Amino acid sequence: MAEIVLQAQKREATGKNKVNKLRNEELVPAVIYAKGEENINVQVTSREFEKVLKKAGTSTIITLDFGDEKKDVLIKAYQNHPFKNIFLHVDFQAINQNETIRVQVPVVLVGRDDIRVEPSVLVQNIDVVEVECLPRYIPQTADVEVSDLQIGDNRTVSDLDIAKVDDITILLEDDEVICSLQEPNEEEIPEEGEEADAAEVPTVDETEETESSEEE
Repeated sequence: MAEIVLQAQKREATGKNKVNKLRNEELVPAVIYAKGEENINVQVTSREFEKVLKKAGTSTIITLDFGDEKKDVLIKAYQNHPFKNIFLHVDFQAINQNETIRVQVPVVLVGRDDIRVEPSVLVQNIDVVEVECLPRYIPQTADVEVSDLQIGDNRTVSDLDIAKVDDITILLEDDEVICSLQEPNEEEIPEEGEEADAAEVPTVDETEETESSEEE
């Protein structure tokens, strides 16, 4: 996979007013965290960060390019504005290629559109798995084949493709259920002509009382 590069600048601006000014200029304040080192304040453009985030997610190493130096990092966390379409802050984690790291990897159910059992519901219990490995072994996804599932079948952590990779440790028990194929739950619908029990039908007074309590 080609190197993913994000242009960045060292950031002098700190404090609420100054970082708000950066955001108004479509810049995102960020911090690089590194074990045993001082944190580095940086800034990236909102548009370029959004592109990199969509491509790399939080489990792919990216390179921050400062012009005179480069630093390999993971997008550890990011914060969005609650209602505006802007990024408020990003945490980057510096990578030491010789030290193991823990990352969360998205689980992909391969072949889910090829399931032919009808009717059926594919229930996914685990969306991401945490793994530990050297940075060069970080997987982009944890895949499991589900196209041949029958009703009552499931897939566990031991069925993930990365479970067979000696250089990757999955931090979950092997028998944890990733997904299962189940029969759909049918809602109980009264048969035609079947009347509800009179005790279950709310009176006008009860209805008004309920509406009043909901408005409080």
